[in-house]
Amino acid sequence: MITGLTILIAINCVLLMAVVLIQNPKGGGVDSNFGGAAANQMFGAAKSTDFVEKITWILAAILFVLCIVTAMMVSGTTGGAETIQDLQ
Repeated sequence: MITGLTILIAINCVLLMAVVLIQNPKGGGVDSNFGGAAANQMFGAAKSTDFVEKITWILAAILFVLCIVTAMMVSGTTGGAETIQDLQ
């Protein structure tokens, strides 16, 4: 289960990096090098900026939740305060 969560975290991180790289660094919306013209035709300039920003926040929230859940599962499986001496 923890391995699955770790894989989900890795996939989420790659998607988050891609979405951040698509954004224009000057706040102008989707960069033209990454399909800006196509995005402007589909959504319009203002809507594409909102869409990319929403996806960024959603992926960041998912990453936060996955990290918290994984940390709780890892600490729950080891008992939190157990040491090697306690196990022997």
